[in-house]
Amino acid sequence: MKRLYLQEVATRDGFQNEKSFIDTEQKIALIDALSQCGYAKIEVTSFTSPKAIPALRDAEAVMAGIQRQSGVEYTVLVPNVRGAERALGCGIDEANLVMSVSEPHNRSNLRMTREQSFAQLREVVGVIGRGPVAVNVSLSTVFGCPMQGDVPVDEVLAWVGRFAELGVRGVTLCDTTGMAYPTQVETLSRQVRERFPELQLTLHFHNTRGMALANTLGALQAGIERFDASLGGLGGCPYAPGASGNVCMEDLVHMLDLMGYDTGLHLDRVLAASARLPGLIGHATPSQILKAGKRLDLHPIPAHVHSLSQQVAHHD
Repeated sequence: MKRLYLQEVATRDGFQNEKSFIDTEQKIALIDALSQCGYAKIEVTSFTSPKAIPALRDAEAVMAGIQRQSGVEYTVLVPNVRGAERALGCGIDEANLVMSVSEPHNRSNLRMTREQSFAQLREVVGVIGRGPVAVNVSLSTVFGCPMQGDVPVDEVLAWVGRFAELGVRGVTLCDTTGMAYPTQVETLSRQVRERFPELQLTLHFHNTRGMALANTLGALQAGIERFDASLGGLGGCPYAPGASGNVCMEDLVHMLDLMGYDTGLHLDRVLAASARLPGLIGHATPSQILKAGKRLDLHPIPAHVHSLSQQVAHHD
């Protein structure tokens, strides 16, 4: 049974897109519940300016309040040196840095050119140094940009290489707007793995066009072992027209469990955590397994099945 590593992003990638502010204590309670599910990583929050993302303005309080579980890495998004300094003061396990490989998307999302983003993130890597805190870089729109179209593979590989040279531990290939398709995912994932075997490689899919689970299968064919997903399918990119949420964690785990993979996750606990979300965010989530149940969650046999009563229409 092959071991996979699942990484929860709902409490950062998901919550930052919600219109209503989720109470700090409720965030802490949810993260504490997630810590009991068997995740490899939980992306807790973002140390972006509170003015930019008010939904996560309580980053320090959340990090101080959670009960950390041995074996779980607690990662946070860090946009710049100031954010890195704040995050390092909170005892994080990993800093997740973000930029886009698409020039128009990077300008739209981060208000910078790609070169400006790289220079800023290089400073962050320098501040974090070679200490106990790991660095991961999430590269957005590697499978396509809604403003540019396809992104050349050589450009993706070049940006991965530039960050690998800085000594980061990992890189995440992000399908930010759901433009990926399975054979494309398999090909690019295989190329990155072969060229940069030292990197901890993660795949991050969105379900904008309903292909997130299929794309996961493509990544598995290329030997990928780490995947981001979001409880309830929350999330999305506010700067990407038409983008919807991340691949739903419970739907993904349900599929992988049926296929015989060891995800390390306790699906019933994940579902219990997901059931909290509508009450927190004020609306339903795209989770299919939460609605329909697991494949073998059977229903009682109706009485008429045994008696065959009222099964035959009577005509005069």
